[in-house]
Amino acid sequence: MTKSRAARARMPRLPKPGSALERLEADEAHAVLRRLLTAHPDLRAEAEQTARSLLSEVSFESVADDVEHALRSLDLDDLGSRAGRHRRGYTSPTEAARELLQEAVDPFLSDLKRQMELGLEMEALEICKGVVRGLYRIRDTRGDEFLGWAEDFPTEAAADAVRVLVGGNQRGVGRTRRARPHFDEEFVDRYVPEWSDVIARMLVRG
Repeated sequence: MTKSRAARARMPRLPKPGSALERLEADEAHAVLRRLLTAHPDLRAEAEQTARSLLSEVSFESVADDVEHALRSLDLDDLGSRAGRHRRGYTSPTEAARELLQEAVDPFLSDLKRQMELGLEMEALEICKGVVRGLYRIRDTRGDEFLGWAEDFPTEAAADAVRVLVGGNQRGVGRTRRARPHFDEEFVDRYVPEWSDVIARMLVRG
C-alpha cells in the first residue's frame, strides 16, 4: 500500500552526503591530484599555473603574524618537557628553548627554500621579510618566561633566514647565478630598524 502524504511527511529526512573533496586531508588531496593528472595529462599545464599562482599569494605581514604566533605559543610546559635529565643525558633550559624555537621557525625556512627552488624569487623575499619581521617582534624577551631562556635567538634566527635567502639566490636554478636579493630601505627602516646592520651584513656575506 502506498504511504499517505502525511506519513511520508513525518519520516525523517536523511542528510545529503557531503562533498568528499571538501573533507580530504592534505595527503589525500595530493593523491587525488596525482591520479587526476595521471588520467588527464592535458591538465598538467593548467594545474602548474594554478599551483604557482597559489604559491605567489604571500605577504610578509601574514608570514610575520604566523611566525610570531608560532613562537609565542611556546610556554614553560613545552620547556619542561624538553629540558632536564633524560636517557641521552642532560638538556639545559637554554638549549631546550633554542631547540623548540628553531623547530617553530623551520617550517617557514622550508617554505622559503621551496620558493627559491621554484624560481619564485619575489615570493621567497616576501617570506624572508616576514620571518625577520616576526622575529623582530619578539626580540625584547624581558618579561617572557620562555623567551628569556634564549635571548639571542631572534637576532641569530633572523640572520639565518637572510643567509638562506642569499644562499638560494647564489645557487640559483639550473646552475644560473642570480643577483643578490634586495631588502628595500623602507621595509628595514619601518619594520626592523634595529637590525639594519645585521641584515646588511648577511646580504653581503651570505
